[in-house]
Amino acid sequence: MPERFMPGRTGGLITLVAADALWVDLTADSAVPTAPGAFTCSPARAQVRFVLLGAHVVATVRASNGQWSVPEVEVRRAAAELNAVRMDRQDLVRIGPFRGAPRQECNEETPLRWRRRITGELQELGGPERAARREVGRPYHLAGIDWRQILVEQTRDGTQCTWWLPRAVVRLLDAAEHAETQWVQAARTRQASAAVTEPPSHPRQARDAGGRQTTSPESPTAALRPYNKELEGQLYSVLSRKPGTSRKVAGWACAVCRTAPATVLDHCHEHGYVRAPLCQSCNTQERPDHLYSNDIRVANRYTRLFHTDTDDWLRHWHRCPGCRARTTLPLPHLAAWTAHIACRSLRPTHRAARGRKPCGVLRVSWTGSQNAPRSCLLTVAVDFCPSGEHRVLARVPYREAAERFRAWLAETAPAVAAAAGPDRLDGLPAQFRPVIADTSGEDLELF
Repeated sequence: MPERFMPGRTGGLITLVAADALWVDLTADSAVPTAPGAFTCSPARAQVRFVLLGAHVVATVRASNGQWSVPEVEVRRAAAELNAVRMDRQDLVRIGPFRGAPRQECNEETPLRWRRRITGELQELGGPERAARREVGRPYHLAGIDWRQILVEQTRDGTQCTWWLPRAVVRLLDAAEHAETQWVQAARTRQASAAVTEPPSHPRQARDAGGRQTTSPESPTAALRPYNKELEGQLYSVLSRKPGTSRKVAGWACAVCRTAPATVLDHCHEHGYVRAPLCQSCNTQERPDHLYSNDIRVANRYTRLFHTDTDDWLRHWHRCPGCRARTTLPLPHLAAWTAHIACRSLRPTHRAARGRKPCGVLRVSWTGSQNAPRSCLLTVAVDFCPSGEHRVLARVPYREAAERFRAWLAETAPAVAAAAGPDRLDGLPAQFRPVIADTSGEDLELF
């Protein structure tokens, strides 16, 4: 919408209807689809003094005539932040339904709760297709994002349906929920401190370091603090039982992507040590796709784990003192690495429209365990071959796989390799710690 004309503009503020139109216009070319009604339709509520646009909080102001408005500059800033997000529609994260998932607390002052909202609306409407064919005039959005356009439904065994969203959108919505929580907490703190003084009759205006005007009725949202090895060497079984651990984790930024708020405390299931706080997206990305307890599929996300973002993930896995001292990875990750990297040249290809493409889907299984390296054997195979073949590519002993990984690590991430080895850590227990099974939800076991 042209800068010279904006219906409903008064002193830098625009009405909610005008803000809706401006939001849709500014984000028309965004990779993340946006929806109308970001300011006027649920879960947006001007009465709670703010509206979420992506991961940005925009303050709402009530004029003397009772009409709600928002600062135009904040709408434009939120649109610019959303337009900068890049989204891969093939990189998906499962968002539900999960059996036995913990219920989110209902808090009317924090209305986003995006996972709960998506689950409730899809169950009410009978799935994504019926949600897409909703009655006219009832838009569904979360923080101004039209999640219906990018929701993917997958069916397993012809019975169970699961719902997935692109990883970039999951991170964006997690950041929006965190920003909302911080805003509400700041509002409560301000109200408590203002009990002895008269509250201001109009929103506070300030200028940031760049000279831009910001309007906020509350304190600014607290910034996430980077993780600096504060929990290094601690056992998950001990730390997870300490009161206040979850609240402490929520104050950190994810130790891998360093952008989204941390929600879980990732730990090594072989040695029991805490690695670092992670966001839900990164925690899901690293999880092996188990078919059985000793059989995993090597999904496309391993391209990021072992190619695109290799240094970040290797550094993260070696935050475990046990893995770092032994210069290895937990068995499921080592098995995936063996199939994806060490056996890459063995994978057959087939003719395709543009050259040749790899055959089927890689799968790796193992007999024995890392606790008995001499008897542990990794078997790499191909499933879903177009020609009907299901061939075994290689059988690799555990010790050979570990040696190959050490050589590859020294070449790929020399800084990580230099910090590893038994001489780098004293006081490590002589025995491996048992695997800690996570049964908090369906398909989340043994990762």
